[in-house]
Amino acid sequence: MTFTVKFFARLREELGTAEVQVALADVTTLVQLKPFLIGQHPHWQTALERNLLLAVNQHLVTDDVTLQAGDEVALLPPVTGG
Repeated sequence: MTFTVKFFARLREELGTAEVQVALADVTTLVQLKPFLIGQHPHWQTALERNLLLAVNQHLVTDDVTLQAGDEVALLPPVTGG
């Protein structure tokens, strides 16, 4: 299964990339995605272990969503303002 993971805002700056292509057979939910990404890029651990908003195909979701081939996953830091 192949899908795109996009990073936004401060997270994109911290990771040094806007997106990665992920091809896996055994990652089926978002809850499995973060540990996989950290395994591939250990220096991303601190950034990815934060409380992040998750979206699949431009819809906010929870981390138990099942991924499908071709999905676009977005990881976004929470937005605050005043």
